[in-house]
Amino acid sequence: MATDKKTPGVEQLLARAERHARKNEIQLAAQAYQEVLARYPRNERAARGLAALRPPPPATATATPAQADLNALIALYNQGRLQEAQARLRTLLARYPGVPLLHNLQGAIAGAAGRFADAAASYRQALALAPEFAEAHCNLGNALLELGRHAEAIESLERALLLRPTMAEAHYNLGVAWQALNGLDRAIAHYGQALQANPGFAKAQYNLGNAYKVRGDLDEAAACFRRVLAIDPNVAEAHYNLGVVLQEQKRLDEAIDCYDRAVARAPQFTNARAALLILLGRTCAWHRFGASLAELTAGLAIAANDKQAVPPFGLLSLATDPGFQRHAAECYSKANFGRIAELDPFPAATWQTPINVGYFSADFHNHATMYLMARLFAVHDRARFRIHAYSFGPDCQDAMRAHLVDNVDVFHDVRKLDDEAVARLARHENIHIAVDLKGFTEHARTGIFARRAAPIQVSYLGYPGTMASPFMDYLVADPVVIPAEERAHYSERIIYLPHSYQVNDDRRPIAATTPTRAECGLPDSGFVFCCFNHNYKISPDAFAIWMRLLARVPGSVLWLLRLNRWAEANLRAEAVRHGIDADRLVFAERVELPEHLARHRLADLFLDTFNYNAHTTASDALWAGLPMVTCMGRSFPSRVGASLLHALDLPELVTADPAAYEALAWALASEPERLQAVRAKLQANLASAPLFDALRFTRTLESAYEAVYRRHVDGLAPADLDAPDAGPA
Repeated sequence: MATDKKTPGVEQLLARAERHARKNEIQLAAQAYQEVLARYPRNERAARGLAALRPPPPATATATPAQADLNALIALYNQGRLQEAQARLRTLLARYPGVPLLHNLQGAIAGAAGRFADAAASYRQALALAPEFAEAHCNLGNALLELGRHAEAIESLERALLLRPTMAEAHYNLGVAWQALNGLDRAIAHYGQALQANPGFAKAQYNLGNAYKVRGDLDEAAACFRRVLAIDPNVAEAHYNLGVVLQEQKRLDEAIDCYDRAVARAPQFTNARAALLILLGRTCAWHRFGASLAELTAGLAIAANDKQAVPPFGLLSLATDPGFQRHAAECYSKANFGRIAELDPFPAATWQTPINVGYFSADFHNHATMYLMARLFAVHDRARFRIHAYSFGPDCQDAMRAHLVDNVDVFHDVRKLDDEAVARLARHENIHIAVDLKGFTEHARTGIFARRAAPIQVSYLGYPGTMASPFMDYLVADPVVIPAEERAHYSERIIYLPHSYQVNDDRRPIAATTPTRAECGLPDSGFVFCCFNHNYKISPDAFAIWMRLLARVPGSVLWLLRLNRWAEANLRAEAVRHGIDADRLVFAERVELPEHLARHRLADLFLDTFNYNAHTTASDALWAGLPMVTCMGRSFPSRVGASLLHALDLPELVTADPAAYEALAWALASEPERLQAVRAKLQANLASAPLFDALRFTRTLESAYEAVYRRHVDGLAPADLDAPDAGPA
């Protein structure tokens, strides 16, 4: 009689059974094995296979898995073989359901797979079995952190420390939790305790550096990052963050070196690559951009698609594609605020007078934001509105701060409150409309709005673009900065103001005395082209046009703002490369605002930048009577110059492409009568056009506030709004 192995039918049945077993199709596998055994009762392969399908007898309540089984499971987890680890764990849990360690491991596997809700459930099961299981409390806290449930996370982590006060991982996670809530002092304390418990804890050292950096303790932050690099010089993130600190300390050449080292160690580290490119722009080191600016923006488009989230503000000056800018903002918002839960829903709304409006900023001091908004705070209608200012910036007791405090109903210094506490304070004060004046700019506190400080949240002035965030309801704009053909690139509902979106102070003093040309470093004669924009706004294509204008206008100079020595050196070198004497670039020192406005009288024509126009800087020039030529792009920041000029009834100074921009600038520089006519029209319009009518602007904005509040009270979703013009004051 032939043996079983030579019988084809048996081999097929065995293969089928084993295939079903691998797929965990227990019933089908058992049927195939049983069919083999019915024909050949002594077939060992079938007998072993069938036995393997039957679960082992349940263990006793106190039984624990063999150490070898636990070691094998942990090895699979450590190797990242999560599916195999889960399969093995499932078998062990079926036999040992009362073992807390297995539920803790199940949570770890779920967390490693990104299933944090499942992880939290497993840790809770472990704690139900062993309430004093410190590691499970710590792990639950970590899972809750990933879910954005910071208060619950802190509670779990504090329980872990009650059970084991020196648990480094629990202190570290508490530091992460408090840092996420902007509780920097507590975060720093816990990172320090984590390092006391484990001096070699590199993650704690790194995060301690980040916390110091955010708090503004830059020397301490740099020391932390250097300690990380002393342990491992290949940590790209430490090189990057050391670069950020050095950049804030104005040590720009050293910062560039750090970003270079970060990119060299991690070529796909998009935050470091973007920071490098942005800083190269701030120092006008265009020779390192590559073959063209197009290549740079293409590279950043790839970066924006990466899982790493590049802060979007720095990208505004590098490209004018509003679709790209929206995508970058979406990536950043989702990565940084996507897991933050809103506070409790607001109660049903009823109309209340006055409407409570809260303005939130870090810039309530001598800053461009206050230079623009000072009159708005002074002329808000207190019968219709109660105005609150929430300040989370430095405690600068200067003239602008005093003006603000005198012209709002309530001033809140919230520097030391975390984001949730600020949001709760705004709710306690019954703020109806929260106005974010920072957006995604430096020192923003976007987490306040992610938690819902008010039922209506508005982005205004500080960030010229979409925040692409579900918690931001409205963006204040105008039909020039957001034309109909680009509307789809903005996630917020748009409050369209009838003239320029930008408020202006129509009482800013200009010093009576004009400095001499010699005092400003200007030649005794010759045409003065001017651009007092920040260096990072200057692009190679705009600068090339400026150099051609200098070449065509004998004796002319280009008057720029002195911001950093590296940009000055690079711009002079670029001028020489274009065949222009480097001395024809004149750099102005910073002076007080009235004196700065007065020196505009020495210039003949302001040349706007392209991708990121002059904003406050343009208002300065126009208020001082200096004409400006601008070129419109597609994005919000590349159309602000046009917005201001339209609101000043000077559309003839707006161009649609670089060639037209160059032609207009040349025409004005070469035709004195034409330039004088433009100057005269500008001077006449200062008193009559909408741009510098702060009361008219404020009443128009107030009507928009009332309209969006009415929609909310009526239970309607936010919608685009055309604010009616309040008319001349």
